[in-house]
Amino acid sequence: MRLPLFVAAIAVSVGSVAADPLPSWHEGDAKSRILEFVEDVSDPASANYVTPADRVAVFDNDGTLWSEKPVYFQLLYALDRLAEKAKDDPSILTSDVLKAAASGDMEAVAKSGEEGLLEIVMVSHSGLSVPEFQADVADWLKTAKHPTSELAYTEMTYQPMLELLRYLRDQGFETYLVSGGGIHFMRAFVEDAYGVPPENVIGSAGKTRYEVVDGVPTILKDPGIAFVDDRAGKPVGIDSKIGKRPIFVGGNSDGDFEMLEWATAGDGPRLGLIVHHTDGEREWAYDRDSHVGKLVRGLDEADTRDWLIVDMAEDWKRVWSGVSD
Repeated sequence: MRLPLFVAAIAVSVGSVAADPLPSWHEGDAKSRILEFVEDVSDPASANYVTPADRVAVFDNDGTLWSEKPVYFQLLYALDRLAEKAKDDPSILTSDVLKAAASGDMEAVAKSGEEGLLEIVMVSHSGLSVPEFQADVADWLKTAKHPTSELAYTEMTYQPMLELLRYLRDQGFETYLVSGGGIHFMRAFVEDAYGVPPENVIGSAGKTRYEVVDGVPTILKDPGIAFVDDRAGKPVGIDSKIGKRPIFVGGNSDGDFEMLEWATAGDGPRLGLIVHHTDGEREWAYDRDSHVGKLVRGLDEADTRDWLIVDMAEDWKRVWSGVSD
């Protein structure tokens, strides 16, 4: 009888390991809170059971699902494309920030703030149809490398967060991206990178127009901003596109504060999660003083609001999907 019991014990142990939905997370409070919350709301016998139709989870992208240093990856794409366009038509460089961007002066670009970044994105992204633009983004992502890690940008997605997205979907959640990044930029890669369909993306949007081009009905991208999906814009975007309050929300910066605040203020069980960039060895360590992904109010108020702070250095066994730590 000893051998069968021993074999059975090993089988149970191996099965438990194999069944771990979050293998890249260290055991601890963060992982436990996530597992307990998801199990609770998806168990029909639980008093906190939430029907699948209301199991909505939303996540920021930059700094939450993939890295965002030295600047947002969409801006790096915009800088590449702006330089190419300026070679053909230097007259598009109508401001100091555009001239700095075209010359590769990252310090000047960073100092230009949100207004300067938006100007660069709008000038570099306009003049294409939406399908042309998204095809160009997809092509860029196939060959472009990060300036310091030398990884493809899609290899710098966070393995623990990919596991979390998959786990939530396996438990009947609908997952959405709610990001300050451009909606057409993200829709070019989110399905392959995150398993999130393009229609589940809420993002900032430039101006567009409808036109029949050579007999083909087309949506064209124009200069200008139509909607900024950041800070208070995030809950507005969620309400407009989804029509209900999420019960699970993840972000990493104060640009996500209002989204976390609004989502976790609803009735019933709620979980707000903040990815805290504490790992200067495997990624970058930053929060309060960063020009990208600044996190001040979220850190100060997380405890009183019962939001979960995920410590990247302590809670994650592995950071990037393209690197086995």
